[in-house]
Amino acid sequence: MTLSPARVPVAAGVRRLTATLYGYAFLDDFVLLYPVYALLFSDTGLSVWQISSLFALWSITGVVLEVPSGAWADAVSRRLLLWLGPLLTAVGFALWVLTPSYWAFALGFVLWGARGALGSGALEALVYEELERLGEGERYARIMGRARAAGHVAIMAAMALAGPVFAWGGYPAVGAASVLACLASAATATRFPEDRAVPEAGAEDWSTTLREGLAAVRRDRSLRGALLLVPAVAAVWEALDEYTPLLVRDTGVAETTVPYLLLLIWAGATAGGLLAGPWERMGTAGLAAVLAAAALSMALGAAARTPAALGLLALAFGGFQLATVLADVRLQQRIDDTRRATLTSVAGLGSDLATVAAYGGYAAIETRAAHSTVFALFAVPYLVTAMLLVLRRSLRFRQSIP
Repeated sequence: MTLSPARVPVAAGVRRLTATLYGYAFLDDFVLLYPVYALLFSDTGLSVWQISSLFALWSITGVVLEVPSGAWADAVSRRLLLWLGPLLTAVGFALWVLTPSYWAFALGFVLWGARGALGSGALEALVYEELERLGEGERYARIMGRARAAGHVAIMAAMALAGPVFAWGGYPAVGAASVLACLASAATATRFPEDRAVPEAGAEDWSTTLREGLAAVRRDRSLRGALLLVPAVAAVWEALDEYTPLLVRDTGVAETTVPYLLLLIWAGATAGGLLAGPWERMGTAGLAAVLAAAALSMALGAAARTPAALGLLALAFGGFQLATVLADVRLQQRIDDTRRATLTSVAGLGSDLATVAAYGGYAAIETRAAHSTVFALFAVPYLVTAMLLVLRRSLRFRQSIP
């Protein structure tokens, strides 16, 4: 079949966008410091309290900058923020290995938190609007699901390579590799197409964009529901990810086996991202079923406390990743283009706050119970979210009956 002349530029535009996106997503998570930075902090002499305070600082930075950075992305070039962010992280990682100390780690986490805030909202907005401009907006779920999967593959690759690289060159080697990945990510971001007209200087500052975006949320009930669904789906499982090594170790396996079982769990999350495209048209009832099934899988897999049962945890993380992408799709479909990054960042702020709450809740419960028990208890919020989705669907159905 011969493509019409009109389709050739569209196909080329989609290929450029997706190739850049997948490369950016991979490089952004191909950080060899990920599996060992907690060890770096401990080996530097930091206490558990100091390490926890660093994680809190990381989260708080994201909370403070999330919404302003999203409004800024709507007021300036989104591509600018996407290449600027990785440069901040590169500086932070370099500080960690060159001058390891509490304050260097703290500054690095502030830069890392700022990087996350700059990319949150800007990336989703740029991809969605470029696809719509090309007439391919219906491919957003499939493409973003694959981008999430590319990031997960990068994390698994970093886990696999961190050990040999660390054995060869210690923290300086894994640090240098992480800095190079950040620089490559920034270079890749400059290749993003952005045909959106950037507002003229002084035409509308970020605070005006933010006020108008929040006003739209107050007026539109459907938009408000889609915005709240994002943190309800994403926050808890992404917080629990930080504790999966402890859960795995509690199954009785050797320390050297833990990374391989973590790869199994991340493989499940990767599969969930890849399913987003085929399952994009899933309705509210289907999304509720996915959340309920994933919650039960997580509770059963954690409570069993055996290595084999971690396969259920992998299924759960796959379900949560699928639901996270689909929640983002619902939000993007309801946002006005001029405030897309702003409102996506508002959803990100909700996720950040819920994640901080999850960290606190986990720490409070774990002082009295095993890690397996905490994971099982954190299935409850997902069961509640699934129930609310079903109730909301039923209410809408009743209202539609004359």
